[in-house]
Formats: sequence, C-alpha cells, structure tokens
Amino acid sequence: MKSAPSWNEKENSVTPEGVFNDRRNIIKALGLGAIGASIPGHVQAGLFDLFGENKAVDPFVTQVLDFTKNSAFGLKETLTPMQKVVTHNNFYEFGTSKTDPVDNAQGFKVDPWVLKIEGLVDNPLTLDLDDLTKLFALEERIYRLRCVEAWSMVVPWVGFSLASLLKKAGVKSSATHVAFETLFDPDQMPGQKSRLMGGGIHYPYIEGLRLDEAMNDLSFMAVGLYGKTLPAQNGAPIRLVVPWKYGFKSIKSIVRIRVMDRQPPTSWNQLAANEYGFYANVNPEVDHPRWSQATERRIGEGGIFSATRIATMPFNGYGEQVAHLYKGMDLSRFY
Repeated sequence: MKSAPSWNEKENSVTPEGVFNDRRNIIKALGLGAIGASIPGHVQAGLFDLFGENKAVDPFVTQVLDFTKNSAFGLKETLTPMQKVVTHNNFYEFGTSKTDPVDNAQGFKVDPWVLKIEGLVDNPLTLDLDDLTKLFALEERIYRLRCVEAWSMVVPWVGFSLASLLKKAGVKSSATHVAFETLFDPDQMPGQKSRLMGGGIHYPYIEGLRLDEAMNDLSFMAVGLYGKTLPAQNGAPIRLVVPWKYGFKSIKSIVRIRVMDRQPPTSWNQLAANEYGFYANVNPEVDHPRWSQATERRIGEGGIFSATRIATMPFNGYGEQVAHLYKGMDLSRFY
C-alpha cells in the first residue's frame, strides 16, 4: 500500500516545527533508551566500533559494474574502508542505530524496481532496474560525505549525473525545484512500520533540491560504490549524492523524481525545521543547536578514539563548484 507523497500535502497537514527538537530526543521520546538517545550524534556515530572492531560484512547481492573513472572528480584523500562504508549508516527506514541498516536490510529486494521521473517534464520516464545501469555510461567519482552529526567519509561512488537524467526527461521552463521520494514498503523496511523504530519520520522519505542545484555537475545518481552495485543499506538500487550538503540530503532507494514549480516539503525539515534546513549546505560557521560543525571525525580503519579530527570546509570543500549558487544569500538564515 502506497502512502501519499509528502510534497502533495497541504501546508497545515505537515508535522509542525518543534514537535521533535532533534534526532536523539526523538529517539528518547519514542522509548529507545535513555543511554543511546542522550549521546550526541557526533559521538554516537562511532560507538559501534569503539575498539576498532569491524564486522566482516559481505555487501550482499552486489555485482561488479562496468564504468570509467572520472579524474575530474577525484580526491587526493584516503578512501574510507569499504567495510566501514557498508556498516556505518543512517537509513532510518531500517532503524535508528548505525548498525541497524546493515543488520535489517538483508534480503531487501530491488528487483523488480521502478523509478519514475515526472512532473514538469516533456518526456516522463519510467525506468526499471536494468535501465539504471545501462541508460547512461557509468563513471566513478570520489566524493567526501559529511554527516550532520559531524562525522565524514570519502567514498568512491559509481553512477551518472543527475543533470543527464533530467535532460533526458526534458525539464519545462516553469520548473524551479526537484523532489525525490524513497520507496515506501513497510514489509521490507521495518523503520516505516512504527515511529518507535523509524525515528518519528513521516514516510515515505522526501528530499528536494532547487533546479540549479540539481543541474550542477556535482549532483550524482549513484548505483554503486567501490565498483559494485549498491548494498541495500547504502540505498540500493539508486540514490542521490550531493557532496556539498549534509548527508541526509543524499536520499536513498529512490522510486520517484518529480520536477516542480515550488519548493517541496522535505522529511527532516518537516520534523525539526529549526535544526534541519532545506538547503543543508555544509557550513562550519553555522553550528547545529547542540554541537559545533567546525570540525568532523573522519571515519577510518580504527574506532572512535582513533578517528582523525579535521576542520570542516565550507560546502564540504566544493565551494569552487557551488558557491555561486548562493551568491547574495544569508547562509546562516538559509541553512
């Protein structure tokens, strides 16, 4: 059974600002335990491998992809070990703990899959699983990933530009924004069945970009990482990656892209607008209400005590490519 997409809701029907003040307090209020809920996100992020232990996890039913490396999107930074990338996630559809996605996404079915591109487009598209890896030539891009919880990774994604997909659909001149919707399937995604497990989010999960952000060269539709198709816990079979924004903007397991003439309501912004703005650009000068965003813990081989603390860069280091999109805007107001 499908739920009506959030972007079609009337303004007075969405969750009011302030109903839940933050992710951890949401979890606490829902009875998930005082100890885990009270730990700040940037600390909790690495507790599962406190002593550097890391379970050996097969990325499940992944397949090797045919792609080329795009040197224009490379980084001279150490890649995050694949085992950390596939075991250290926020994907509340499978639970709120960092290890819930890898534990609860086993058996997640992506075939058949349907991705629809619709709305203000000349050529609405309906893509199946095979189309996702064959419609466009695939390339590998190495991007920084910065979580709002002040931890970060460096990930080699495989996919294609979002702009190429939107151009194929033919965006109409009246369009201003693009909305994205995650699969709604409570039978496969236990976090969608109850607020207890899903963190209080109104599902299906919705995210959005301005059209100029979506058409930027950096905006990327990932179908794989480390040369193989995406594991379920990382957003199989297709997800968005917008590396200059906090990670919650990079929506996973997408089934619908809708081109619009207005800004869509988005999931975390509906839940706690005072903490999770629509733009969510990485900005070390705008702190989260409960922790600084000036630095981040770069996830590496070891546990939390060995994670390298580094300075956070404006736009996650991608200012040269995206700063012009926000010229004249007060980024402490449009956060």
